[in-house]
Amino acid sequence: MELLIFLGSLFFFMCFGVPLAVVLVLCSIVLMYHSGMWDAMIIPNTMLDGTNNYPLMAIPFFVFAGEIMAAGGLSKRVVALAEVMVGRIRGGLGYAAIVASIIFAGLMGSSVGEAAALGGLLLPMMQQVGYDKGRAGAVIASGAILGPIIPPSTNFIILGATISGLSITKLFMIGLTPGIMIGLILMVVWWFIVRKDGYHDTQTFTAAQIWSIVKDSTPAFMMPVLLLGGIRFGVFTPTEGGAFAAIYAIVVCMLYYRELSVRELIRVSARAARTTAVVMFIVATASAVGFFITLAQIPQQVVDLFQPLIDSPKLLLCAIMVFMLFMGMVMDLTPNILIFAPVFYPLIQQANIDPYYFGLLFILNLGIGVITPPVGTVLYVVSGIGEIKFSHLVTKLMPFLLVEVAVLFLLLFIPELSLVPLRFLM
Repeated sequence: MELLIFLGSLFFFMCFGVPLAVVLVLCSIVLMYHSGMWDAMIIPNTMLDGTNNYPLMAIPFFVFAGEIMAAGGLSKRVVALAEVMVGRIRGGLGYAAIVASIIFAGLMGSSVGEAAALGGLLLPMMQQVGYDKGRAGAVIASGAILGPIIPPSTNFIILGATISGLSITKLFMIGLTPGIMIGLILMVVWWFIVRKDGYHDTQTFTAAQIWSIVKDSTPAFMMPVLLLGGIRFGVFTPTEGGAFAAIYAIVVCMLYYRELSVRELIRVSARAARTTAVVMFIVATASAVGFFITLAQIPQQVVDLFQPLIDSPKLLLCAIMVFMLFMGMVMDLTPNILIFAPVFYPLIQQANIDPYYFGLLFILNLGIGVITPPVGTVLYVVSGIGEIKFSHLVTKLMPFLLVEVAVLFLLLFIPELSLVPLRFLM
């Protein structure tokens, strides 16, 4: 009963276009009223406790670093490096967009930020050489789901902070190989699309140009290498790694590239503060909902609902993934993590499923949700930047979207694809 009340109130308020953070507060009030535990101080206290979490301190650092890199010239150098790597192939700009998505995921860890940065740079270039607007937007949107998977991922940080006992370092490492694999599969899809749509663009560079681009882009490319290496070998924690990324970005953009002034740094800091405030407000309100979800024993109700599948871990995971695919269509990534990860985690423990493997599938599933209508935030970002009709973008996205869903279930049925590389990396 409590589960139906929660889901019913959630969708009811969302149907009226109420902002998501406010929806979560209203759901908390509904659950509090239903429980008969009426106390006006419970919600603000649980919101405060929810954000008082050390691992969450990494989020503002990584958001700040991402904003600096987008404003300080690193993004255009990543795109130039990607063009040098794959630009000679027919349809080279599309391949460059996917390669840049892989590299940029290691810089920002955010699907929306990645889509905005690469869309602003690549969409005009792709349209100039004759790409269909929707197809160009679809390539960038499909690559943006790598942001939540390839480390450093702010979504893995939120998951690790939400479920106590999970190592954020291991979550980072389990996402690395599948993220690169998805990027390679997207390039295979693009190979077929290039021939279907008849694109012939190629880019050639002289040896001097290649050397100049590689030399210029090396500081940008080295950031994720140094960051992941430092986290993996225990030089710093993920939170300290976020601080390192921010300082590294400031030094490179202000002192090496000299494309970020002190005034622009202040503007970037303000943008990062606003973005962080939005994320942390959602974290706070989701924590309030989580308190009443636990109080109403909704996790136990979910366990009872899925109990017949516990003896078959793959069927259980399949059922959870189908449910989360639908939730990803109507709600953004962060609140889905905060609300449903603690609900499903007891089930995962009972079924003896590796929690890091589940975390990978869970985040990848919700990452696909950001490019799935009707509430695909990345789709709205790309359509707005490229002035692309939303329905046209969705139509051209379908081959990429279907392949990414297929990869999700491939990883589900063949766990060794993610667990073997994790054991090797750790």
